[in-house]
Amino acid sequence: MIRSFAFTTQGKLHSENMDLFLMPTLLADTNLFLWLDFENATDEEVETILKNVFHFHPLSIEDCVAVSSSPKVEEYTPKEGDLFAPYLFMVIHAVNYDRETKNFSTSELDFFLGKNFVVTYHQKPLRAVSFIEERCVKGAVQIARAPDRVAHSLLDSLVDGYQPMLDDLALEIAEVEENVLQHPDRQTFNHILQLKKQVLKLRQIIIPQSEVLARFASGEFKLIRPHLVPYFRDVSDSLRRISELAQSYTDSLTGILQVYLNMSSNQTGEVVKLFTIITVITTPLMMSGTWYGMNFHDMPELGAPHAYLIATIAMVASTLATYLYFKIKKWF
Repeated sequence: MIRSFAFTTQGKLHSENMDLFLMPTLLADTNLFLWLDFENATDEEVETILKNVFHFHPLSIEDCVAVSSSPKVEEYTPKEGDLFAPYLFMVIHAVNYDRETKNFSTSELDFFLGKNFVVTYHQKPLRAVSFIEERCVKGAVQIARAPDRVAHSLLDSLVDGYQPMLDDLALEIAEVEENVLQHPDRQTFNHILQLKKQVLKLRQIIIPQSEVLARFASGEFKLIRPHLVPYFRDVSDSLRRISELAQSYTDSLTGILQVYLNMSSNQTGEVVKLFTIITVITTPLMMSGTWYGMNFHDMPELGAPHAYLIATIAMVASTLATYLYFKIKKWF
């Protein structure tokens, strides 16, 4: 599916979902700029528009169609024989967090950004793209006045989309922290490890994207007008803060894991202590039983017909004495 929009330099919608044969004419109009959004496009649509209308470099078209896990931005300048206008090609990712499966997933968004056009390409519906499209169509003239403004708005919306995921993740961490204090069982331990794995994955997603946006924030690209560079810098700063927050989540989970291990160690120590106490308390009983455990009619060693009764009383008395000693010492 392809959605296409033509906006005036004043930010007003000129036309929508134009016929393909009109696009070269609209691209040649200096008072207009085009925004084409590809969603799950067919090979024929890619061939017709990206190659035959915009004449993008084959390498950027290949990178666009292929799934890429690494964000990047590349500047393409036409050389002799090239038909395309100068443009930036960018790969960025939106992030989703599923609380049920405790997994992060990414959705790729590709940009072609030129002086009078912006082309977006994605396989799945993206909330950020739909949101900006709706704003532009409804007359958000501050966005729809130029391609670099649209690109900034899309990136800003993508970064804003991280916040609900971070809130969900913070809630998960708070829950697992409470479980560690109340129910430090094996399931809680697995939950901690899973969260650490997902936070690490989040950081692996964010850090490369921060590096890409930092290039926009530095004013490296001529297609980004100087007065818009601070806006891109603001988006870059937001993503950097998210990266720092993800690092703080990692530190929190490391601390929670340490608390869990300490509590598990204490529980193990209590079990060992209990077994040790039981062993010590029953030692007099076992010693006496071992020594006088043979089934004679009487016990010649003691020289008394009631020797078994005397031995039993001695065993019980020594066991009680050991128990009272531990109780006085407050060992349990």
